[in-house]
Amino acid sequence: PDARLLILADGPQTPMDVAQILKERGYGDSNLTVLEHMGGPRERVITARAAEWVDTDIAPLNTIAVKCVGGKDAIILPRLPGLPDEVFANDGNFTKREVRAATLAALAPIPGEHLWDVGAGCGSVSIEWMRSHASCRATAVEKQADRIELIARNALSLGVPRLGLVEGEAPDILDNLEAPDAVFIGGGASSPGMFRFCWEALNPRGRLVANAVTTEAETALFDAHNQWGGVLTRIAVSRTGPVGSFNGWQPLTPVTQLAVVKR
Repeated sequence: PDARLLILADGPQTPMDVAQILKERGYGDSNLTVLEHMGGPRERVITARAAEWVDTDIAPLNTIAVKCVGGKDAIILPRLPGLPDEVFANDGNFTKREVRAATLAALAPIPGEHLWDVGAGCGSVSIEWMRSHASCRATAVEKQADRIELIARNALSLGVPRLGLVEGEAPDILDNLEAPDAVFIGGGASSPGMFRFCWEALNPRGRLVANAVTTEAETALFDAHNQWGGVLTRIAVSRTGPVGSFNGWQPLTPVTQLAVVKR
């Protein structure tokens, strides 16, 4: 709310596209000002609320100014980690809100740094990394094509369209990527050579964080901890849910987390 945007259009339909996006996000009361033929004899200024915008033969070359006004149904999301689970399109296998917040805290995003999100799922960790600062960069690595599509949708809807996407099996697919300042292993921790490859690729003072929910992946975390140190944490979260006609605590799958800094 109250953000001011200046948008260079790519055609006469852009103002309508902008108005539609604003309405879908609960910002229908936002003020749109379209400027065309600026500085010439046909100069024109058109102003209307997004909810009331109607195309009026807009010039192909136009500039749009927007003052964002959020309504009661506006989608307002903070830049702090731990976005609600429901804002991510997913297939059920992704880092849940409470664990994600702890994971981002351990990854410690710093402006300008680059993250590898290995076994990215729906991209929730890399997306929140990039949302923390406009200069943060990330590459999401995922072997399943349908999940790559989910990541792309989430990156666009949550404001980080420049998230890098790599489809393939890690660690082999990581060979030609830019060296990371932080690595998150959310899937594939038990794959042979995964930890060593990521550790060796990591820049000095880089952070490596890995989450495990299976005994095989947990064993890989213990082995990595024995080699490089760091902190092992067990994260157990319960949420309330229906128990017959009452409510009770329902535990989520416990997560073992390794966080280590490369000295």
